[in-house]
Amino acid sequence: MTRTHRLFQLMQLMRRLPAPVTASTLVDETGVSLRTIYRDIDALRGLGAVIDGEAGFGYTLIEDAALPPLAFSDDELEALVLGLREVTVIGDPALAEAAQTALSKLKARLPARQTHRLQHAVLDARRFVRPPQPSIDVKALRAATWDEATVFFGYEDGKGDITERNVDPLSIVFMQNAHMLLAWCHLRGDFRAFRLDRMRDLTLTGDNFRPRRVPMLRDFVAMMRAEAEEMAKDRPRSG
Repeated sequence: MTRTHRLFQLMQLMRRLPAPVTASTLVDETGVSLRTIYRDIDALRGLGAVIDGEAGFGYTLIEDAALPPLAFSDDELEALVLGLREVTVIGDPALAEAAQTALSKLKARLPARQTHRLQHAVLDARRFVRPPQPSIDVKALRAATWDEATVFFGYEDGKGDITERNVDPLSIVFMQNAHMLLAWCHLRGDFRAFRLDRMRDLTLTGDNFRPRRVPMLRDFVAMMRAEAEEMAKDRPRSG
């Protein structure tokens, strides 16, 4: 880990962890020595970060002078908080952690009044039954989707039957209480949605389908919308 990366990590830890953050806690989080933590705190102060506290008492990040305050309306702030809190609840582990980090960054750059509003937002997202956890590396799947790289995995359907799939990943969505991969399935020759908790042993095939992801995804979403509208028409009306 470079010193620049370590200093950035220290800032993030002091934003995220309950204040005051003790030096021993920072040692546990970063894996460096106590002396290095003290030196890094001094370095951050020299760069303009306002950090209250001292050795033996813990540290509190008051403000980051290098970052200007952000301007959001109250409704925009509520929307951001709700969205990020929803990600912490339904996101895969990497995304949930990223949402927590994003909230801490947001808090560090807001004016004082809105910092209080962020901490005590009226809107919240709670799920008392969490969605099933993905059984693959979702971060790797997101990267493959961005890179428009074909992936291979084993898939267990609702009956317990397992098939092997080569697919072109288009998007990862949360719907019907589960994380789903929207993809073009080479085996079926059609669009398919796969639950991430039923996927196994994700690997890259070395093939890519660039630059067709965006138009393919547009077609898939249009198809799902048409099917949903047709189902809505067939539902009996109440009243």
